[in-house]
Amino acid sequence: MAGHQKEKVVIDEVHQNQFLRELYLKELRTQKLYTSYHVYPKSKVHTITRKPMSWHDNLEEPEDTNFLHHIHYAAQGPKKKYTEPQTEAQEIGWNSEPLVSPEHHDRRLNHFRFYNDITLYKAKLWSLGENDSRK
Repeated sequence: MAGHQKEKVVIDEVHQNQFLRELYLKELRTQKLYTSYHVYPKSKVHTITRKPMSWHDNLEEPEDTNFLHHIHYAAQGPKKKYTEPQTEAQEIGWNSEPLVSPEHHDRRLNHFRFYNDITLYKAKLWSLGENDSRK
């Protein structure tokens, strides 16, 4: 025979009870049930937000005008809040007005596209997909 079968040890109720008692005592030594809780004084305390779906937390409260004023002030752009730029990054786009007034009739600054008979002919050729033969 390949292997010997071990005889089964019959555990009676007394030995079973002793085994369970030792197991229970080991668990009690390693576990400690806390019933009183407190906040550690050296840790930072975080507030817990209210539940959004609870009816008692969503009762109407009077609005705080000072808080609303600060929120609306913070939502404004930097040009409305301050008279001068506060950072170097704001200095780049602070003065957005053009240095030279845009005069459209001045030929020195505005080079508009204009058509005469030769340019109209070439534009028509290009729109039809014809290639330039002189290139």
